[in-house]
Amino acid sequence: MDAVFSNLPELEAGNVWLVGAGPGDPGLLTLLAVQGLRQADVIVHDALVNADCLKLARPGAMLEFAGKRGGKPSPKQRDISLRLVELARAGKRVLRLKGGDPFVFGRGGEEALTLVEHNVPFRVVPGITAGIGGLAYAGIPVTHRELNHAVTFLTGHDSSGVVPDRINWQGIAAGSPVIVMYMAMKHIGQIASNLMAAGRAPDEPVAFVCNAATAAQTVLETTLAKAEADAMAAGLEPPAIVVVGQVVRLRGALDWLGALRDGKVLLADPFGSRSMKDPA
Repeated sequence: MDAVFSNLPELEAGNVWLVGAGPGDPGLLTLLAVQGLRQADVIVHDALVNADCLKLARPGAMLEFAGKRGGKPSPKQRDISLRLVELARAGKRVLRLKGGDPFVFGRGGEEALTLVEHNVPFRVVPGITAGIGGLAYAGIPVTHRELNHAVTFLTGHDSSGVVPDRINWQGIAAGSPVIVMYMAMKHIGQIASNLMAAGRAPDEPVAFVCNAATAAQTVLETTLAKAEADAMAAGLEPPAIVVVGQVVRLRGALDWLGALRDGKVLLADPFGSRSMKDPA
């Protein structure tokens, strides 16, 4: 294994690596992410990064929290970006550790542009985004060739904290059998109403996956019409990924993590006698 790491690029002084930590499980870190953690002088990390990932930091590395959580006091994004510049200019080996993938609703693009603006060399280390890896840990594939040939990823709120008004709900409802939503729990009632008004069926399957790929993972299966009420009744809290579409039904057969935890028997056919066809 050491031979593998010796062939990887090194995090050099004055450089910044924008690294994705994946959805939670430290085992989902890439080798290059671990390489960066082992070499960084400073690790600037998000709130959603599993603490076990930080245990891979080299002894003596400085851990600097820069988490942003909705509704709670958080550092401004511009300040975080400029902090990366400041640390790099001080000759530090800087690793910016972000949950999921830095370029998927992770503001990694904004930070990278700031580094470019200030002539700071950087590398992007992709991570497994929660909208794919987190759902996989819930036994929900984002694509299945007999159910969907398209998937849409969207955010549940914009920079001002409200549902983005530039989303084409009619287009998404008509053209995307599976919809994966980040940071959507707060506005799930409005989002569900928008989708149903655009033609999605009230009884379409929906799943909430909270704290994905961690020991605290919980999953709620419901429908589009009941999503808001059921989430409130269950006391669900973010972070959560919300998925809409017939692929949710596959969880009955594919909940491998639940089977490992509980020793339960998975269904051989979650669809029973129903045909597995693309939804209308």
